[in-house]
Amino acid sequence: MGLGPLGADAVSCNTRVNNTHAKLLVCVTLAGVRSHQATLQAIADANGGVRAAGTPGYEQSVQYIVGKMTAAGYDVTLNAFPFTYVALPLLRQTAPLAATYESGTFTGTGYGEVAAAVTAVDIDLAPPRANTSGCEAADFAGFPAGNIALVQRGTCSFAVKALNAQAAGAAAVIIFNQGNTPDREPLIIGTLAPSTATIPVVGASFADGTALAQPGSAAQVRVEAPQLVTQYNVIAESRAGDPNNVVMAGAHLDSVLRGPGINDNGSGSAAILETALQMAKVKPRNKLRFAWWGAEESGLVGSTAYVAGLSAEEKARIALYLNFDMVGSPNHVFFIYDGDDSDGVGAGPGPGGSAQIEKVFEGFYAARGVPFKGTDFSGRSDYGPFIANGIPAGGLFTGAEGVKTADEAAVWGGTAGQQYDPCYHLRCDTYANNNDLALDVNSDAIAYAVLQFAMNTEIVNGQRGKGNFKMPPDEEDDHHGNATR
Repeated sequence: MGLGPLGADAVSCNTRVNNTHAKLLVCVTLAGVRSHQATLQAIADANGGVRAAGTPGYEQSVQYIVGKMTAAGYDVTLNAFPFTYVALPLLRQTAPLAATYESGTFTGTGYGEVAAAVTAVDIDLAPPRANTSGCEAADFAGFPAGNIALVQRGTCSFAVKALNAQAAGAAAVIIFNQGNTPDREPLIIGTLAPSTATIPVVGASFADGTALAQPGSAAQVRVEAPQLVTQYNVIAESRAGDPNNVVMAGAHLDSVLRGPGINDNGSGSAAILETALQMAKVKPRNKLRFAWWGAEESGLVGSTAYVAGLSAEEKARIALYLNFDMVGSPNHVFFIYDGDDSDGVGAGPGPGGSAQIEKVFEGFYAARGVPFKGTDFSGRSDYGPFIANGIPAGGLFTGAEGVKTADEAAVWGGTAGQQYDPCYHLRCDTYANNNDLALDVNSDAIAYAVLQFAMNTEIVNGQRGKGNFKMPPDEEDDHHGNATR
């Protein structure tokens, strides 16, 4: 399944023109994709464990893609867009022990750095942990001005708690989760809106709040003001191909600020990179454009800016867009974006031609004997701005924070009742956070579809399709299926 032999065949992959599915899929290997992920992991390791937009880890990820694609002979450009970078807040306990805790910024917080004693305000750590911590000004009677207020989630809004603490002279506020139910145990990230504070306000988990409630606790809190910076999408085009019929394949390159993002989305980024490298000698009939998007994790910022910057004529030249976001989830399902809305879930169908893109992926999986399932165009990934502009779209996904059902586990294996990706948006989304089978099959599926549409888009956009790409004789009996499907 795309594992690819070593030795002489590896040499041939470096020299031949992989212009058939049979040749290309042998050369797009799991080992090749994993090597790109390993590089992304190394970049994260050298930059505080992250590759988020606005950080050096993202900049170095961009440089890696640019270097590879330029050396392969593609026309590479950096597509600039403005980005508001919000750094993770710092929450560090300095006494009676030293520890750094995961923390979340509250919308409407003030900014600055504070190091001071921690004073718990009317908290309740004993079950059922019902409390009105910080909800009344009287809760702060005798509060030592200049201390950090530790308040517990419950009863009133975050804004009321924070503003009461501020009025009492607190230098900063830590709001920790209530701990009364499982969903009120983890880190909380909230909002004070429409209110705003002038002092730093950060969130914490119930466990960390409990640690900070110890007698004699002191802490350091830092919340940095947002910074407007310029970030870049990487756009790489084939030199050959009809410029009036552009086939795009994209994946977001950035991670979240809490982890290296090697599945989300080092998997999609690595898979399209390996596909592009193995197609470098191919002369596509349609212009082939690869994109690695920035700041997807901050709300599709890079891809939205890119599409918004295109003229009406430039948009009309894009025949279709293929999106690959998280294609190697450990507890995976083989999801295909539901272009025809045959599942009847959530959003409606994609723009005309999206159903045909879905069928190409279905045909690939069917030829492999791999079960597949539709997934909604929910707007959570970079296909969003393309669909919004009427551009046909499709792609693959193996699941994020959704929970695998018993029926899904019966079909695809794995563990029912657990997330498709247990490390979604966490520090453990490392090189080890991967399912080789899912990534291998999907890397082949990506290569299959990219080559198919690079040669022929007729099923998607009718007369705009160029040529009639058919299997040459050496592929007629190949198990990968018919290229004109």
